Amino acid sequence: MILDKLINKRIERYQSELLQKYCDEVESMYRKMRGWRHDYHNHIQAMQASMALGKYDEVSRYLSDLNDDLTTVDTVIKTGRVMVDAILNGKLGIAAQNEIPVNAKAKIPEGTPVSDIDLCVIIGNLLDNAVEENKRLEPEARFIRVYMGRKNTQFYLSVTNAAGKKQTKSGSHFESSKGADHGFGLRRVSAVVKRYGGYFSADSEDGGFTAEILIPLTEKDRS
Repeated sequence: MILDKLINKRIERYQSELLQKYCDEVESMYRKMRGWRHDYHNHIQAMQASMALGKYDEVSRYLSDLNDDLTTVDTVIKTGRVMVDAILNGKLGIAAQNEIPVNAKAKIPEGTPVSDIDLCVIIGNLLDNAVEENKRLEPEARFIRVYMGRKNTQFYLSVTNAAGKKQTKSGSHFESSKGADHGFGLRRVSAVVKRYGGYFSADSEDGGFTAEILIPLTEKDRS
């Protein structure tokens, strides 16, 4: 019990320090998106001038650079809550840096009772585990799928990722070869979900791992 409390405090402190970093990263991406829109006409004029001079290779390079910028902007996921956007996009950025393909669709429905901090704890721990599992595999075998939205009268979140061999359970927790501290992230997620009267499940199979969460929406938004 004492060990669990100490580990939970350490995780909270660590995630609090990272949260500001993720917020800064997302704000930077938002600024870049606003800047791209502001410069739209300038981009068009620059390409028209190059076309008039017959500098088609220059236009091609210009379009390629713009496409790279727009791709970066398009990777920003907007869930409806800025703090959650920060940690989700930050973690997905880490996945990209590690050559992990991600398919993500995330929108927080009205009536979701979970606080921003608790959502960040849930998302942060699940995606940390997903990234770590993928890093142990060859690049061609890696993947992460994230879905967040409404399912009937529930807030629903699922994270599925590539993994190695099926993990074994010790009681309600998965055993791991990564050391004593690994696995406490899932316990923390379970504790947060339980506090909101929700349901948390984790399923391990050869080649994949799936975590699912269901939390009741507030009464006024269930209809």
